[in-house]
Amino acid sequence: MAAKQVIVMKKFPKDRNMRTGKYVAQGAHASVGAIFSLGTVVNDNLVIPLNDPFVKEWITGRFAKIALYVETDQELVDLYKQALGAGLPAALIKDAGLTEFNGVPTLTAVGIGPGNAEVIDKVTGHLPLF
Repeated sequence: MAAKQVIVMKKFPKDRNMRTGKYVAQGAHASVGAIFSLGTVVNDNLVIPLNDPFVKEWITGRFAKIALYVETDQELVDLYKQALGAGLPAALIKDAGLTEFNGVPTLTAVGIGPGNAEVIDKVTGHLPLF
């Protein structure tokens, strides 16, 4: 059994480049957002059930986190929808545009998993490594 998570970042052209720290933060939002998508709030506590063996392995043991990229917003949206359709936890991240992008909200990343590596690869296996 192999659990993994992928972080898919939109690759921005040089003329729309964002600061490195901001870019890293967007990937972190995607990773955490995918995990949080599994949770529910109970008495002011976030509860993430560990009944899925891939989620349990990822949270309590060793795990793989892979960084990939796409070129367009539509690719991010399509991957997000495919991941949800495959029953995978996923989060589509949109930067609010407050510090970058001249105030325009902009899609930046999608986090997929943790989940079964084979299932995740069916959704993202064609993408290049970042």
